[in-house]
Amino acid sequence: MATVLVVDDDEDVRFLLGSVLRRTGFAVLEAVTGIDALAQLAATETMPDLIVLDVQMPDLDGWETLESLRLDIRTRTVPVMLCTVRAAEADIERAWSLGCDDVVTKPFAIAELVERATRLIESRSRG
Repeated sequence: MATVLVVDDDEDVRFLLGSVLRRTGFAVLEAVTGIDALAQLAATETMPDLIVLDVQMPDLDGWETLESLRLDIRTRTVPVMLCTVRAAEADIERAWSLGCDDVVTKPFAIAELVERATRLIESRSRG
């Protein structure tokens, strides 16, 4: 069973994503902030198959969290999907330049998010 780490400071968004991903057959871990996510990842030997990461969070935002993930040898190849309200072209370009694997803008279609998450996980398992 593939594992997805959902990182979002909004409890309702975490609940929605977690519920949908669990019903789709994924194991789901949750983190409230980027700092929480990095601490969880540092404390485990098994990396998730995908990280769904919000951008606008307190303390350590999604941009900084993504940078940290890409600098760490243990997490640099874990696919990261940014899930954000920041849909300006400059934000999307920044996401790609920092090494994200996909960007989903809020509000999002549940089916599309699940499809894209599945595709990222499948491509990781093949390569």
